[in-house]
This record gives sequence, C-alpha cells and structure tokens, in this order.
Amino acid sequence: MEQVFAPWRIEWVERSESPTEREGCVFCAFAASSDDRQNRVVARSEHGFVLLNNYPYNPGHAMVIPHRHTGEYTALSEEELLGHAVLKQRTLRAIEAAFDPDGVNMGYNLGAGAGGSIEHLHAHAVPRWEGDTNFMAVIGDTQVIVEALEDSYDRLHEAFSAQGNVQPREDDTDAEQAVRIDP
Repeated sequence: MEQVFAPWRIEWVERSESPTEREGCVFCAFAASSDDRQNRVVARSEHGFVLLNNYPYNPGHAMVIPHRHTGEYTALSEEELLGHAVLKQRTLRAIEAAFDPDGVNMGYNLGAGAGGSIEHLHAHAVPRWEGDTNFMAVIGDTQVIVEALEDSYDRLHEAFSAQGNVQPREDDTDAEQAVRIDP
C-alpha cells in the first residue's frame, strides 16, 4: 500500500480546540434545519434523525444521530436510548427494503478520535453485499461508489415512508422533507 507523508497535519492533530468548538456541530445544525433533502436528512423522530453519509462506503450508508449533542453514549437518558434504538431498527428495515443487502455493518463513533472530528454520537449503518470487496479497493486502493447520493436518498425516503407509523403529509411524494416517524 502506498504511503503518503503529510507533516502539515500535525497542526490539526495537536490543535487546542476541536472543529466543533470552533465552527459548531454540523449534526446539530442539520437537526435544527428544515433543508432535509439538501442536508440528506432522510428521516426524523422525536429523539433523533437519519442522515446519509456524504462519503459513503456503500450506497445507503446512513447515520442514526440523537438530537442531543453528546459524544458519550452513557450520557443518553433511557428515553433517548430507546428512541435511538427504535430509529436504528427502522433504519435497518428501510435499508433492507431499499437496497436488499446481504448484511449491514453497524458501528458507533464515540468521540472525535474514533471517527473524524465530530464529537456528536452517531451510529453508522453500512449495507454490505457478498463479494463487495473488489480489486479496486484491495489492489488499487480506490473506492468505487456505484450510486449517486440523491438516488440513495430517494430509495431510503421511499422505504421509510412505506413502513407506516409516519406522520402524514399533504403530498405523500414530498421527498424534500424527511419522513416524520411517530413513536
């Protein structure tokens, strides 16, 4: 595997404040925004929301994010934990309906060191298919994304809408706003 030396990155690693302290939390901004499609927020519930990853490992790579800003899983209340778990379950159902994967990798990024610079708890749900590791990633050290994010958004939005227990909209085809999930 090729090595890249980037000595200028040490300034970022040894910074005195995190990007969230300097710029604010992007997840909190998305939670407060109503530009769901633009932000790729595909579903919302009382305690959290589902966001497509801007740099997906596979089509349908989503993140389930609690509304409350915390990097600590243990800081969530029991109600928030239950709401987050239910939203993860709904996300798995939507991914299965929209993409028909052979499996799904689930994982948390807890704290900025575990997954970039976002210190806001989030769970990743990555659809996987048998044999989806190919020569491009293994030999070419290159990742191929086979579907546009907009198409993944539409597929997941439709799958969340079809689950039921969602708040009705005047126009059921409105994919500009996230699907509102009832508890």
